[in-house]
Order: sequence, then structure tokens, then C-alpha cells
Amino acid sequence: MKNKRYKLVGVSGTFSPPLHSGHVTLISKAFEISEQVMIGLTTDEMTRHKTLNEKIPSYEIRKKNIIDFLTKKNLINRTIIIKLTDPYGPSIEDQGLEAIIVSTDTRYMDENINRKRKEKNLPPLDFVTIDMVLAKDGNPISSTRMRQGIIDEKGNLNK
Repeated sequence: MKNKRYKLVGVSGTFSPPLHSGHVTLISKAFEISEQVMIGLTTDEMTRHKTLNEKIPSYEIRKKNIIDFLTKKNLINRTIIIKLTDPYGPSIEDQGLEAIIVSTDTRYMDENINRKRKEKNLPPLDFVTIDMVLAKDGNPISSTRMRQGIIDEKGNLNK
């Protein structure tokens, strides 16, 4: 694991199956720059406010899907999966966490996280921002758009 920029970074999300190209890009970037990756997977309670939340699989199904994906990529042994019960999770208290990988649509959290860390005398986190992956129509790929039936996980428009 030499030549990795970080020892531990975090990513978080609902990660509804099937994982879409944006999820894959986010997760891949995390493993590219860090020895170990903490994946914060939102609880069922946290998904209740999402559009078409009735189409979101349970936490256990989503967790199994992530584990299967990481196992196929031979990355599971470098992964910590945690249950995310609030928007911050361990980002505001974990001393070993060095960075969070975010997409341009979730970058707004960085100042709040580092302010809360400072209040607890913890060092600030780095935020590594990746661009949103675009669908064929030029709009971002998202699980919401997939649940709406607009696109598939690769960003192709559904007919």
C-alpha cells in the first residue's frame, strides 16, 4: 500500500443498487488515493426523505450490494462499512480519518464538518472533489433519476 496519499478516507451515500457510474467513480477515487476506505452507508431512516424512497432497497440489501461490488474488485479487505445515522457520521469525531471524497453536489458539507472537528480539537479533513458523472443527456447521473426511470446506471436514457 505504499504511494497512497492517505491512510484512511471516507465516502458516504445511499448507494442504491445497481451502483451507477457516479458511485463507481466516487468509490474508485477513494481507493486510488487511500490505503483504507470507510464507506458510510445511510440507514433506512435517512432515506425516507428521498424522492421515490419506496423504491430504495433496505440497508441490508444495499450493504450486500456494496460488499459484492468491493469483493469483485478485490477491495473488500481495504474497506470499513459503517451505518450512517446522521449526515456527519464519524467525519466529525474519527481521529484517523484524513479526507472525504465528495462529488460537486455534496461539497457544501466541508465547512460544517471541519468547524465541528475544530470544536473537538481534531485536525481538519481534506476534501477531494470529483465531478459529477454525466448521463447521455448532459445531466448528472443520479439514483433519483434512475428511480424516476429516466436513465440507467450507465447514464443511457430509458426509452
